Amino acid sequence: MRIGIVTATYLPSKNGVATSTALFARGLRALGHEVRIFAPDHPQRGREEADIFRLPSTMVAAPADYPLLLPPSASVIGRLPLRDLDVIHTMHPFLAGQVALRWARSLGVPLFFTAHTQYHQYVHYTRMSRRLGRWLIRRHVRAFAGASDVVLAPGGAMVDMLRRYGYQGDVDLLPNPIDPSSFREATGHEVRAWHGIPAQAPLLIYVGRLAPEKNLPTLLAAFKEALEQIPGAHLLLVGAGLQRAHLQNLAAGWPVHFAGAVEHARVPQYLSAANAFITASTSEVLPMSMIEALAAGLPLVAARSPAAEDLVIQGENGFLCEASPAALANGIARVFQADALPALHTGALSSARAFDMTARAGQLADLYALAIAGRAAHQAA
Repeated sequence: MRIGIVTATYLPSKNGVATSTALFARGLRALGHEVRIFAPDHPQRGREEADIFRLPSTMVAAPADYPLLLPPSASVIGRLPLRDLDVIHTMHPFLAGQVALRWARSLGVPLFFTAHTQYHQYVHYTRMSRRLGRWLIRRHVRAFAGASDVVLAPGGAMVDMLRRYGYQGDVDLLPNPIDPSSFREATGHEVRAWHGIPAQAPLLIYVGRLAPEKNLPTLLAAFKEALEQIPGAHLLLVGAGLQRAHLQNLAAGWPVHFAGAVEHARVPQYLSAANAFITASTSEVLPMSMIEALAAGLPLVAARSPAAEDLVIQGENGFLCEASPAALANGIARVFQADALPALHTGALSSARAFDMTARAGQLADLYALAIAGRAAHQAA
């Protein structure tokens, strides 16, 4: 098959959608399919893999590391290899999705849409009122899902969100993929040394944006409370964002380390340095960071969110908590109870197997083939 993926974010951007898109492309290509990715230009991109086609973008008013896609002109579109595509897949319902929808309709091929995000949680990035913004977003996402031929979701909680938005059509579950091989040889000894963390100190890690929707002040408060029960523990925050200075002020004098943004290829090394992964975010759907933490054998201490409810098996691979400092601190303490970590480590590795890149790409290829065959049969009737 010749597959076109239209995305609003791609490598070298450091976020879950960019990473999962790249892994799906790798898996599909390994199965013999041709994958062309249409993504915004990025000021930091270097030498790229084959079949990446960059679209006009801007960094004006754009979040850090997230260039904003601009509407491609007719001359830009005319230079793109679109005409022989068998299927088009988008990860976004907004501008990238509208571009994908127009292309799919003009080519007469199926349009796939993966709903990755609780979009209403991001209204604070816009200038409109929260109430109006949430109403408009729900209406738009519902309409876009209805215009798509196949709607995918990475977890059951995302399906529930689409239902709350009013979309009642079919939704296929397709978890985000990971590459297990990247975690097998990773060790975190150097990471601890770089950040001055003792080799035997209990270490919690968070990987993700330092952004308001991640509820990081609550995470820091939980860690401070947990220090009373786990003296000598450290916390490592991996990621960049506008809240970094504020969070550094909150954590002044505590054993909290800010690693900044790291290349995705180094994430396994960072995760392998830690004993457990913590998140206080209530907006996660199925982030790569949590899945990758499981692949590294890290139990999850997670505030209740759609992702946490899908991923955490209580007491087996982590602990699902209310989004309060006290509840999260209790979850941290349970991870570090005597002899708890080995069993939690085994449970984390076991639950990560469901996200193997090859298996997930094969499932996606089967869905593509089914949609293409269905459209051909409809056109022949």
